[in-house]
Amino acid sequence: MIEKENITGIILSGGKSSRMGSDKAMLKLNGLTFIECIINAMKPIVSKIMIVSDFDNHNYFGCQKVEDSLKDAGPLSGLYSGLKNSTTQFNLVLSCDIPLIKIEVLRKLVESDYQNFDVTQIQSDKKSMPLIAIYKKDCMTKCLELLEQNERRLRVAVAQFKTKSIDIDSSLNQYVKNVNTKEDLIALNHEIEY
Repeated sequence: MIEKENITGIILSGGKSSRMGSDKAMLKLNGLTFIECIINAMKPIVSKIMIVSDFDNHNYFGCQKVEDSLKDAGPLSGLYSGLKNSTTQFNLVLSCDIPLIKIEVLRKLVESDYQNFDVTQIQSDKKSMPLIAIYKKDCMTKCLELLEQNERRLRVAVAQFKTKSIDIDSSLNQYVKNVNTKEDLIALNHEIEY
């Protein structure tokens, strides 16, 4: 395992949240914003945390904030912007819409043999999760190349990298759920076992 000093945490929170109707990163769960939930899960295993966002109200979390290099270009642009500004070879990248994320899930990544892969991602219930993943900084070159070709899909990028997927135990599936809609948010309070 690489020492924590060599891993940067990158939170992608620049999305339009069109399905939610408001900024997902600032929604609250148990008194904390989604972004704070993610910061708390990341903190023990990364040296620093960076937030990729164009929103001014994301300046107040004690983390470096960088703006998207290419505007309105989706999570691939966010990933590129984060990797471009990172000073470490390895980067733990999470989206802002997984407020239940636990360190137990993230440890599966950092305790794996990820040094030999461009991307090491979580797989939950047979679904790969490229926004719960470790990326090598070098991935930014291919990301930019794809963006310049007007490609916006993160999965297209990941398919071109040497990628490893790590299955998590079904008991951890609840902690990687995305919250994209108001219905998802309501369901959180009814489904999750604490």
